Amino acid sequence: MTDSYNDRIHPAGQFFILVVITFGMMIAGGVVGAGIIWMFYGLDPLLSLIKAGVTPQVVNELWVLQVTSTTIPLFAGPFVFAKFVVKKPGAYLKATVKFNPLLLVMVFAVMIFSTPLMELLININQKMVFPKFLKGVEQWMRDSETEAAKETSILLALKSVWQMLWALLVVGFLTAVAEEFLFRGCIQTIFTRLTKNPHLGIWLAAILFSAIHMQFFGFLPRLMLGVFFGYFVLWSGSTWTSVWGHFINNGTAVVVTYLYKQKTIAVNPDDQHIFNYGHYTFSLIITLLLFFVYRKLTVTKTQQATL
Repeated sequence: MTDSYNDRIHPAGQFFILVVITFGMMIAGGVVGAGIIWMFYGLDPLLSLIKAGVTPQVVNELWVLQVTSTTIPLFAGPFVFAKFVVKKPGAYLKATVKFNPLLLVMVFAVMIFSTPLMELLININQKMVFPKFLKGVEQWMRDSETEAAKETSILLALKSVWQMLWALLVVGFLTAVAEEFLFRGCIQTIFTRLTKNPHLGIWLAAILFSAIHMQFFGFLPRLMLGVFFGYFVLWSGSTWTSVWGHFINNGTAVVVTYLYKQKTIAVNPDDQHIFNYGHYTFSLIITLLLFFVYRKLTVTKTQQATL
């Protein structure tokens, strides 16, 4: 049986090669970033990052490493893999823009109306308790969560509109592009071919997407976002639909954090008890309805006639 994918390399081999390429680029990017920091900021900030970790005093240096060791490699890795390894960028990256523009409206609506549902998942996740013999694992997870939250807080300590726009560009747009072409483009395609089941491919890619962030007490909402993004791509055939959804999610967090810090709004972005169970139920129903409409918009008239 043949398909639109590359048949020369087994999907498991493809996944291994993609991981090696991407992590190799991340290591190389970290070295380049360290060189840039040394050149423009001096040796002391670099040593401070290595010894003391992330602090407000090295926020500029942290942005450099964010771009060179994470953002760029996460995009370049899947591009190199799709272009030069499997040599089918169209099938693996799915960068086409030939889709119904109404899908972007539907993606926006899904991201907005699913907000209470995401809050519910966060609250469920936060109540996760491990048995006594796994307390060491739980403590490691909580420490990882605390460190990630600290780094995010420092990066988003936005004091001006220009800093907010920079964060919107890097955290909002560029991160969305990089992560979506990696996870929903290449990885979801590989897992779908490996399992011969597009739905299983979506869930496996979403699980990996959530786990790789090393924020375990936010695992469930990030997993569900990954599933949302996966179906956006599966039904539209374009990764740009999931990039748009990812940008809305990240960009909203950036803008709301900035407005809160500027005391323009009173809603604390870290408050996870804004909605009630009525809101959660309504959110679930509307989100499912929106996905139904999204799916209908991607079905051609010929396909509709056969349903």
